[in-house]
Amino acid sequence: MRLAMLSDTHVPGRADGIPTWVEDRVRAADLVIHAGDFDSVETLDRLRSLSSNFVGVCGNIDPPEVDLPIVNVVEVGGLTFVVTHGTGTRTGYTTRVAQVVKDAAGTGAIGIAGHIHEVIDEVADGIRILNPGTATAANADDDATMMVGSVAGGSLSVEVVRGASGGVGWDG
Repeated sequence: MRLAMLSDTHVPGRADGIPTWVEDRVRAADLVIHAGDFDSVETLDRLRSLSSNFVGVCGNIDPPEVDLPIVNVVEVGGLTFVVTHGTGTRTGYTTRVAQVVKDAAGTGAIGIAGHIHEVIDEVADGIRILNPGTATAANADDDATMMVGSVAGGSLSVEVVRGASGGVGWDG
């Protein structure tokens, strides 16, 4: 199963639209996971229109019309993913996200979070934490990033895709 993981699109507040290279990977994925800060219901609707299998959560700047949960749990190929936005500062971030994951699904789950616009693939308190960064380079000093992953045999492999060139990762 192919996953497209993204967060912090911030359209239209900080970006004009979702980059084509991101949309291409969203279309090619079997499951799309977005960790919040869409910025508008139109952005959520656009991503849903590109994918038949979409999981998302509300971020700290999303309007009420982005009617998604704060935490979402999804099972994929024998793995449990807990999706949350991950608000707060970078200090203690992975520990906070790990606690949300443990509270939602226990110690065997994988956390996917956003908010800090920083790519992360770390283990905190025994929990793997993934942050795909910001898919639109929402701030001037951000890089545009997302993650693609494959679930097979109960394990997850992840690659980071960067910028307009499409970086690494499957092309769909």
